[in-house]
Amino acid sequence: MHPDRRKFLQLSAAGIGAGALAGGLPTLASAADSPFKPEKGASLQLLRWTAFVPSDQTIWDENTKKFSAATGVPVSIQSLSWNDMGPKGALAAQVGSGPDIIMGWNDDPFVYPDKLVDMTDLVDNMGRAHGGWYDNARSYCYDQDVKRWVSLPVGCTGNALNYRKSWVKEAGYAEFPKDLDGMLKLARVLKKNGHPPGFALGHAVGDANSWTHWILWAYGGKQANPDNSIAINSAETVNALEYARQLSETFIDGVAGWDDSSNNKAFAGGKIGMTMNGISIWYNGKKDTPEIFPDFANVTPPMGPVKTPTVSNNFTSAFIFKYSKYPNAAKEYLRFMLDKPQAERWVTEMKGYVTPALKAYADLPIWTSDPNITPYRDALAHAKYDGYNGKPGKAAAQALDEFVIVDMFADVCVNKMTAKDAAKKAEGKLQTIYKRA
Repeated sequence: MHPDRRKFLQLSAAGIGAGALAGGLPTLASAADSPFKPEKGASLQLLRWTAFVPSDQTIWDENTKKFSAATGVPVSIQSLSWNDMGPKGALAAQVGSGPDIIMGWNDDPFVYPDKLVDMTDLVDNMGRAHGGWYDNARSYCYDQDVKRWVSLPVGCTGNALNYRKSWVKEAGYAEFPKDLDGMLKLARVLKKNGHPPGFALGHAVGDANSWTHWILWAYGGKQANPDNSIAINSAETVNALEYARQLSETFIDGVAGWDDSSNNKAFAGGKIGMTMNGISIWYNGKKDTPEIFPDFANVTPPMGPVKTPTVSNNFTSAFIFKYSKYPNAAKEYLRFMLDKPQAERWVTEMKGYVTPALKAYADLPIWTSDPNITPYRDALAHAKYDGYNGKPGKAAAQALDEFVIVDMFADVCVNKMTAKDAAKKAEGKLQTIYKRA
């Protein structure tokens, strides 16, 4: 268990649901065709992660007020840093009180499925209404052990490679390389020219997990087999680690201590010429660094030897705790928030910062309004899930929580361990995790 989660499990539940009221006076009726009718006197508490794009939170709050006006159900919202979401969810599950709804990350709902409301009816309702779900939605939200949907898929903070166009051109490239070998060559020239890449190797929930899993899978490495036997100690993993070692030699100093905001700051400050991130790095550049913003560019991550996309994204979903007195109101809130009148504006205003898990939203005009936004539209189309190619569930959740893959890469790139020794060390950690899960 991650130290932060252990720390939070020792705290009391006091204050977990505190937040600013985002409700309003009822002025409209609930959607007549919705099967989820809020309970009399219902009120809700939502815990969600802090937005890196301001309009995400702004539009979400505005839509919440519309929900309260339509139903008479007030909703209070609390936002926490990405790293704090897991511990807070675990605390709520343990003590049996707290927010009605949590928007968590990746496999979070698999850690305590017995504490969560069955979401199958809501998932089926939304899927029928909006063109069905991407495969990753099922991977992260349908618990194979309890045989039900334990969470409602929301989407992912999609990843792309971010770079400075003029510096790539200066390095002799008319366009960004299409494969990992070409990217490594570019990275070496960027470093030589004083514009080193920077990829997080600390315990950054989004950034470090994203790029290390991408490289692992690009070389055919896998955490586990379909029967959950551990598969990490392989020639493919060693090849991925050897590539990462070479790439890390081009990195700016200090990436071992980076969190999820570090590469954003370094890129905006002109300290790095390439990184991997959500669209927030581009979105915020227009406002924060307008003088260099036209030089920012985003591209779909190149493929490796497996010759297929191996994108990794932070997946977010919403789950309702059984201790909630108002599960119907909670389901109606989530249905309302992801229904087209609300979701279309939410996705559009934040420039696709969250790629919806519902396929119908891939047709929104925002995705093709700028070539730098388009790569994020396809973030879920070919994405893999953490724990791949094993069984999604509690074991994969705990392995991600303990940053096993990130630490394996850091052992090679930062601690100078051999790739074979790092893979063997990760194998031991995973065997322990999967055995106890």
